[in-house]
Amino acid sequence: MDLLVLLGVGLLTGTTTVLFGFGGGFVTVPVVVWADSALGGEATRVAVATSVVVMVVNAGFATAVTPRRTLAALRGGGPLLLLLAAGGAAGAFATRLAPPALTHWAFVAYTAVTLADVLLRPGFLRPRGQAGSSVPPRPLPALVGAPVGALAAFLGVGGSVMTVPAMRRAGHPMRVAAALANPLTLALSLPAATVHLATATAPTVADGTPLGLVDLRAATALLLGALPVIALLRRHPPHIPDRVHAWAYAGLLGVVVAAMALSGP
Repeated sequence: MDLLVLLGVGLLTGTTTVLFGFGGGFVTVPVVVWADSALGGEATRVAVATSVVVMVVNAGFATAVTPRRTLAALRGGGPLLLLLAAGGAAGAFATRLAPPALTHWAFVAYTAVTLADVLLRPGFLRPRGQAGSSVPPRPLPALVGAPVGALAAFLGVGGSVMTVPAMRRAGHPMRVAAALANPLTLALSLPAATVHLATATAPTVADGTPLGLVDLRAATALLLGALPVIALLRRHPPHIPDRVHAWAYAGLLGVVVAAMALSGP
């Protein structure tokens, strides 16, 4: 039953990767916490590590099948990508050292704050570059790379939770903001995954195969569900009104906050 649920969640993460730039973190962390609940407090650490590995593959594949003209918006973003990678490695090391309860409730708190921000602060539901504005979207400052990478890797949420709202406020429509979140997520999650995979000691994962802190059984099932969906939706993207797209992003954040709060240690 756990395997079927994980495959189903994989389908959902493939959808969120394309539509919202979520490589899996917001969806996979609560589900892996549930699947590995026998680990007690360690379940969150395993879930974060597993989520990061899933994000590497999902974000990498989604980036590879994204049109080059869309990715051109990141041209000249080398310093941003390097700082995201450095922050991702630092955040992964911090996850190894932090108490599991801190990681869990920090995830809940940050997601709740992000939800409040996108709903209450102007610029997300209707970004400044929309509605025929002649003002071009602004690039993300390189200096945000290190803190975004560190916090995203520490919580296992990927870069989209921070970069999608930032790019919306810079003037991008949701479809572009979500697409650009994938290469940014890849930049921070690759070094973070390396840290998690290289972890010398790991808890025993029930009915699974651990590698470092990563539950390989869960990661494999999630990817088997996600990758075909990413390929399909990139080839046949759904046409969603921008405002509906933004509200759906906010709704997903609300579901994740509730799920993680209810599964708290």
